[in-house]
Amino acid sequence: MTDKLRLGILASGGGTNLQSIIDHCAANSLDAEIVTVISNNPDAGALARASNAGIPAQIINHRDFSTRDEFDRTVVSALQSAQVELVVLAGFMRIITDTFVTAFPNRIINIHPALLPAFPGLNVQRKAIEYGVRFSGCTVHLVDGGVDTGPIIMQAVVPVLTDDNEDTLAARILVQEHKIYPRVIQLFAENRVKVTGRHVYIDPAPQAASGVLVNPALDD
Repeated sequence: MTDKLRLGILASGGGTNLQSIIDHCAANSLDAEIVTVISNNPDAGALARASNAGIPAQIINHRDFSTRDEFDRTVVSALQSAQVELVVLAGFMRIITDTFVTAFPNRIINIHPALLPAFPGLNVQRKAIEYGVRFSGCTVHLVDGGVDTGPIIMQAVVPVLTDDNEDTLAARILVQEHKIYPRVIQLFAENRVKVTGRHVYIDPAPQAASGVLVNPALDD
């Protein structure tokens, strides 16, 4: 694939995943380029990160629209005008409508800081710790219009330590987010992502990990 995959990044907050993607593009470790960054939040740190990297960015404030569908149509139009090929949600705090999903079928991805389908939505590290799980992690998935319900592409597992709180767990998960999100983008750039119903296949398939994770560790 000679042409770089054209990315449109949607972000509402600080933009650490955006920065990770910017850094990977700058290092030429992604066959992709960010052609636009859109935020629904005028105060989003992601806008400053885009500006610092010389990436075109714009604010489309959802508060300026009377309906969610009207907002989505405007965002879709902006992405299409930039000839975006893959939409990447990076801390985008909006539930998108069918209007959006239909415009980019199987071409919208999101990263969620939990092992879906467990703990969708917000405050997921707190929920994981309160529930008492031994493992958490992050999930890159396709977006289907629900709340973190789309087909799963890739996951990374992080153990929940005895002394973890939601901040320490979130920080360790974020390290893995910055690893697997760019990797999934590269898989799209290589046209290796295939979707059949709820199942996502990588073609050709990488060698599967054979190790088993146990927490607390088994005694030898």
